[in-house]
Amino acid sequence: MTFLKTALAGTVALGFLAGAALAGGHSKDIVDTAAGNPDFSTLVAAVQAAGLVEILKGEGPFTVFAPTNAAFAALPEGTVDNLLKPENKAALTSVLTFHVVAGKVMSTDLTEGMIAATVEGEEVTITLDGGAKVNGATISTADIETSNGVIHVIDSVILPKSAM
Repeated sequence: MTFLKTALAGTVALGFLAGAALAGGHSKDIVDTAAGNPDFSTLVAAVQAAGLVEILKGEGPFTVFAPTNAAFAALPEGTVDNLLKPENKAALTSVLTFHVVAGKVMSTDLTEGMIAATVEGEEVTITLDGGAKVNGATISTADIETSNGVIHVIDSVILPKSAM
């Protein structure tokens, strides 16, 4: 977790140095893009509770596999409320950073069986048979470009092995 904190702190510093520079002509970063979509209100609340807002507003680029409110609602009852408690911040951070890959990975970059390291430290696997999926979660909307990366909407919350 120390490496993650160091890497993310560096990303935040770079983000501040970059100022208001825009990449690819997209004016909103990952956080602002998610906050502007009512289907991501649970995700945005979780990012805020985990203290990841400034990091995900940093320079990046990042690829975020973003679960919808319905994806969070499909978790066992009480799971989200439990993760949002201050005493569970580390577990929440682990779950959220498992949805983030360093770099900008567009849908055209995805290949069958592709393995990607997450910011959390564990890996996710991409499959394409029957539609693009990450660790079994279906990518329902791909390639929402932002100023600091890309968002792919997924239909379920993926969990790192450490959270199981």
